[in-house]
Amino acid sequence: MTDSNRWLLPEGIDEALPPLAERLETCRRRILDLHHGWGYELVMPPFVEYLESLLTGTGHGLDLQTFKLTDQLNGRLMGVRADMTPQVARIDAHRLKREGVSRLCYVGTVLHTRPDGFAGSRSLLQLGAELYGHAGLASDVEILRLMLETLAVCEVDTPCVDLGHVGIFRSLAADAALDPEQETRLFDLLQRKALPEIRACLAQLPITADQRRRLGVLADLNGDRDTLDRARIELAGADDAVMIALDALEHLARAVQASHPDVTLHVDLAELRGYHYHTGLVFAAYLPGNGQEVARGGRYDDIGRVFGRARPATGFSADLKTLVRLSRCPERAAPGGILAPADPDPDLIHAIVDLRRRGERVIQGLDGQDNDAVALGCDRVLVKTNNQWTVVDA
Repeated sequence: MTDSNRWLLPEGIDEALPPLAERLETCRRRILDLHHGWGYELVMPPFVEYLESLLTGTGHGLDLQTFKLTDQLNGRLMGVRADMTPQVARIDAHRLKREGVSRLCYVGTVLHTRPDGFAGSRSLLQLGAELYGHAGLASDVEILRLMLETLAVCEVDTPCVDLGHVGIFRSLAADAALDPEQETRLFDLLQRKALPEIRACLAQLPITADQRRRLGVLADLNGDRDTLDRARIELAGADDAVMIALDALEHLARAVQASHPDVTLHVDLAELRGYHYHTGLVFAAYLPGNGQEVARGGRYDDIGRVFGRARPATGFSADLKTLVRLSRCPERAAPGGILAPADPDPDLIHAIVDLRRRGERVIQGLDGQDNDAVALGCDRVLVKTNNQWTVVDA
């Protein structure tokens, strides 16, 4: 690397400069205050840990996104976290070991080997909340509502929420006795909603006409809440688990519309994000004109099994940098402040300390420098009048 480009950062790695850094920090504080008000306790997992813990229950996708390194103390393989959810699951299962419900939240940097989208970041500031120890729909409703409130405190436009349930496809695939290869193939086609290919794939499978029909119709079952009524008709004869999943989606949709009537709901039974990770309801928030989700969540029961405690779990996560970028909140005007002269007067020092304790931003000039108030972002100055240090306009 030459001297002329030593300042370059790796592709997809960014940093926050003023005033963006202050906007991120302001938003972070708002979110943590919101989550605290809902009873969620803050945890701060380590940036690196042993690989087997980081990849627990997350599937092959996260493995590809994880930077790996060798611990020089013992030779074990470690990973730089690409997702904080497995870490929080480990904390709940192994470190806290609570018997009842546990509500945890977090904000921290995660690192990806590759960006999620074109020209995307590989260094995200992940925020999220997880609720452990409750298997009922009330916890899914709480998490989804908290996700929407998190977007609101970041002053993000009212989103469209996409609802799905991975248990529906999983039950239909099990009923048709699909082997892993067949299931994976059909799963991929459903994600792309490749209807001709879906029909061709199903035609080759040794399954009944009813099983073929139910699997084939999933890609068409998307739209508003009426989609759930159509699904009950189209999926008639399926395992009871399918109807239970549809009832869960109906319950979640009603609850969210009751608390957030301005939110648009979209049901998509072929949306299987996190299929190898989630176990039930899944949801994601989208903004008009923004193709990628801005927040996602869902149920992932038993993720703590590998840590010795299989617990019901549901949660959501988002990238704080993305939320701030999409926020309607304008950049704050320069904060202003008070310029104090470069003077060792003890009375001046006491005055500065008192002002700072009262929340004022005070910059003291330095010897030999051009201590210009405007250049330093100050709109007031401390001056000595009648042996008293007082604040006056710059």
